[in-house]
Amino acid sequence: MADLYRTIAAPAEATVTEKRSKFLAFAYPAATVDEAMERVGELQRKYYDARHVCYAYMLGADRATFRANDNGEPSGTAGKPILGQINSLELTDVVVGVVRYFGGIKLGTPGLIAAYRAAARAALDAAVVDERHVMRRVEFTYPYASINDAMRLTRLPGVRVVDSVYDNVCRLVLDVEADRAEALERAVADVAGASLCI
Repeated sequence: MADLYRTIAAPAEATVTEKRSKFLAFAYPAATVDEAMERVGELQRKYYDARHVCYAYMLGADRATFRANDNGEPSGTAGKPILGQINSLELTDVVVGVVRYFGGIKLGTPGLIAAYRAAARAALDAAVVDERHVMRRVEFTYPYASINDAMRLTRLPGVRVVDSVYDNVCRLVLDVEADRAEALERAVADVAGASLCI
């Protein structure tokens, strides 16, 4: 798995018309299946009068979680072309929904594939692509007396504080860019009394 991945920074949308059928395409950032499906649900509720709300998503830095849905269109004519555009741009943590309003003229299988592909691509082209680091979580405990040394670790490059507990035994949960994780773990070992949580 690479240390960098590509996603979109914010929602984007586009409209494509093909033989009077209107295709409204929406691209959203989404980090989980639930988040992706929530976006699809929002489109289905907002465009309840549309003939089809087809979608595809790709999730995870390893791009291993994905789904394509034709929502009543002939098999392989909607979800697959949408997913194909996500793949062609090597994006992840993204969901693309395409709402179709039928214009009265049948497009046929090649026409549907081309229209859904064009709509998905237009929405993705309208989005700002963001390159992000794969993150790893590092969690450790340390005695309160070592708080100054532990806090220095939170200011290292590529480190973000997720959670912290300050007591007799303190705890820090940090997200760190994957290529910096080993260095952070070595730095934790230098904090007096610190212990990595497995």
